[in-house]
Amino acid sequence: MQVAGFIWFAGWPRGGARVYPQDMKVLGLETSCDETAAAIVAVTESGDSAKSISAKGVAGGGMVLGHALRSQFDEHERFGGVVPEVAARAHLDHLAPIVEAAMDEAGCGWADIDAIAATAGPGLIGGVMVGVTAAKAMALVRNLPFVAVNHLEAHALTVRLDHDVPFPYLLLLISGGHCQLLIVEGVGRYVRLGTTIDDAVGEAFDKTAKLLDLGYPGGPAVERCAVRGEAGRFDLPRPMKGRPGCDFSFSGLKTAVRQAAQTIDNGDDQAKADLAAAFQRAVADSLADRTARAASIFRERHPEGAHLVVAGGVAANAAIRAALDTVSKKAGLALVAPRPALCTDNGAMVAWAGIERLRLGLTDGLDFAARPRWPLDLTAPKAAFAGVKA
Repeated sequence: MQVAGFIWFAGWPRGGARVYPQDMKVLGLETSCDETAAAIVAVTESGDSAKSISAKGVAGGGMVLGHALRSQFDEHERFGGVVPEVAARAHLDHLAPIVEAAMDEAGCGWADIDAIAATAGPGLIGGVMVGVTAAKAMALVRNLPFVAVNHLEAHALTVRLDHDVPFPYLLLLISGGHCQLLIVEGVGRYVRLGTTIDDAVGEAFDKTAKLLDLGYPGGPAVERCAVRGEAGRFDLPRPMKGRPGCDFSFSGLKTAVRQAAQTIDNGDDQAKADLAAAFQRAVADSLADRTARAASIFRERHPEGAHLVVAGGVAANAAIRAALDTVSKKAGLALVAPRPALCTDNGAMVAWAGIERLRLGLTDGLDFAARPRWPLDLTAPKAAFAGVKA
């Protein structure tokens, strides 16, 4: 129920209905994997302040006032990947100062915060529980609404923070833990067209980087190395290309890279660059093929839809973006992506998802349980790698 610039919240768990302002500042917490992050995002929908936000180039109506992020690179580098127990302990140690740093940058005190949002899944459950428990405690002490955010939905909606992208749109979500094609029809309304049947594309990047001894995290390392390479030197498969449907598979490509890497001398940097380039092109070709099929389905179901959105950490890869740009133009869609800093896990995307839900009057009780798995499309057939962050 909306009344004179306010949203009425019925059923708030600590004492009945709550009047909530349309203009709000939300604190978002992200602890689902190996980034400890917090951000304050503001939205203003009335009066001159709305114009001031637009004047600052934020078409979507939101502004990141302050953010802080601590990557756990040092903790996990020697393992070549994320260790869940180590990640959870790091979140526990660093979340409080990260929140303080974000609020200091925003120039906000607790009296300025209108709600708290936290990633409540999917993710590594230990880290998710750290963020959710902290957010609930803050909400309880400050008598603020709590919003449990689906990490996938945060990625799905982030593009709307600073771009005017209306519903519906086609989304390619590609990251270390996720690889999905979805139709985004609205907040909480998703239709899954395809998902990975084995590994996520970001995990394949990490594995390739490890095989070539390029360092961690793998995505940026492979992209940097591939710049010097000749992709045609190695003949790698394009998993699922040309097959019906929109699902992905990258395990076979990982195997092919491993076999090719065994033929390379460890000191042959040019051969490593060539293999990195070949791998990156194979991934781009596979993603483009699957996305083209999804775009056709999307245009049939939603002829009014005008955007292809790519989100997630792998969305920052320039070669992949170029391949998707070709797909989008052929399909008559505009390719849009969040700014690079919002592609990887961050607190701003969680705060923004909280704002999107709060606009609809959606909050959660303090009994909300953290979820290791949480698919966006609950009606889609169960898939081993849909709605899980590994």
